[in-house]
Amino acid sequence: MSRTLRYARNSIAAAILAAAAFAFREMVLVHLPGVFSAPEEDMDFAWFVPVFSAWILWRERAAIRAAAGRPSAWGAVASIPFLALAFIGVRGVQVRFELAAFIGLAITLTWALFGRACAKRIAFPALCLLFCMPVASYLSIFTVHLRLFVSAVSSGLLNAAGAEVFRQGNMIAIPGVLDSQGGAFVIDIANPCSGLRSIFALMAISIGYGYFTQPTWPRRAALFALSVPIAVVANIVRIVSICVVAKCCSSAFAIGFYHDFSGFIVFAVAIFALLVAGGLLEKLPPPAAKAQPADEVATTEDLSPSAVRRDAAALAAAAAIAVPALLATAFAPAPALTEPKPFAFPEVSGFTRTAREPSVAETNLLAGAEISKCEYRSAKGFWFDVTRVTSGPNKNSLHRPELCLPSQGFDMGERGVISAGGVEWRTIRLDAKGDRPGANYAYTFFNQSGCRTSSHETRIMRDVWDRSVRGVIDRWTMVTVFVPSADPRALELVLQSLGRIFE
Repeated sequence: MSRTLRYARNSIAAAILAAAAFAFREMVLVHLPGVFSAPEEDMDFAWFVPVFSAWILWRERAAIRAAAGRPSAWGAVASIPFLALAFIGVRGVQVRFELAAFIGLAITLTWALFGRACAKRIAFPALCLLFCMPVASYLSIFTVHLRLFVSAVSSGLLNAAGAEVFRQGNMIAIPGVLDSQGGAFVIDIANPCSGLRSIFALMAISIGYGYFTQPTWPRRAALFALSVPIAVVANIVRIVSICVVAKCCSSAFAIGFYHDFSGFIVFAVAIFALLVAGGLLEKLPPPAAKAQPADEVATTEDLSPSAVRRDAAALAAAAAIAVPALLATAFAPAPALTEPKPFAFPEVSGFTRTAREPSVAETNLLAGAEISKCEYRSAKGFWFDVTRVTSGPNKNSLHRPELCLPSQGFDMGERGVISAGGVEWRTIRLDAKGDRPGANYAYTFFNQSGCRTSSHETRIMRDVWDRSVRGVIDRWTMVTVFVPSADPRALELVLQSLGRIFE
């Protein structure tokens, strides 16, 4: 490549980096730190993932520089869907779209400017950033089954060892052991104790460890797969040890200091097991050396006029596609906020309405939202709560019950969708827990344009479309209903009576 084209390539790369810095500034400075700090996401380990990716890039900088080849117009074309995803994600304030677009652009624009061999070099550190992706809201069902599995195996091991424990759902009770209040000692395997956090953290560690110790991708994949059962087994060992300490020592010590400290010890043991697994894989016969394909070898010697024209066209395409798209993403006008329609709780025959004030926690959590609550109570004492939350400019001004309910101490059971009074509702059975009786919960959404849905995914996609393409923030209203009865028929009757809430 001629010196002029090298200078042009470096200038275009600098322009794309500057435009990307503006386009993704909110993701880097606000959105991802918010996700990492959110208790419901439980992603403390994710703070180290970008550092690890940056360290790999620095460590491999000589190989990356050596792999730099000719520009590719195909890389510029491949970047187009990621540029569109970046626009939608940034304008729609969707961190998952933002992060996926950022990773895709890092690979495709490197391919466009420096060739496919260089893009393959930076693909691994870029893809490591997928561990920064928030997924807690999509793993609630998996978490429930993992908690049941951990509690079943732990209680089985304890009974096999002669400890004689009893299991009910996610709870393990130890007869003869009292808690600090003098009641029967029960360990509740809640969401944080399911082991999901350890699984993701160990998976992230296995990726880096395998990359530097295993010579082939199949062996790296095997080590990555082994990290899941290792983390699950380590968490089971921790649960069993807590029960043993409670029975042999002190229940207060078991669920206090030992509960907190044992997590570090067991995770260290899991890392040791991962190292052992990696050592065993290293003892396998070395793979046969493969010749590097011709198209993977960086070639910069061809200075023929046709090659120069192809290089110049590829660079021009990358600049013409990426820079305007990223600048449009960064500096497009902010979407306009619509005014919500008046809202009133309907009258229900046989029930009196009592307005309730939202809690301080709700007001702080749902910043910018309009919140109103109403309690309905019959003369016979049956009651239910209805809450209305109309979103503000911040997309986080609407919450996801599947994340909030566990943090409030509820165990979520069967979920479903029902139609009542002409309205679609998403339902959640709240199982009895301790002295808390069973209950039923339902929610649905509607916006100012008349769209109604009980699906978070549908609401989010419509909101993203409105913000990014239409340039408006259509205020969504979420209506939730809490019925303190384990009978699903009671919930259905209540929802039937509230059908007029959307008129």
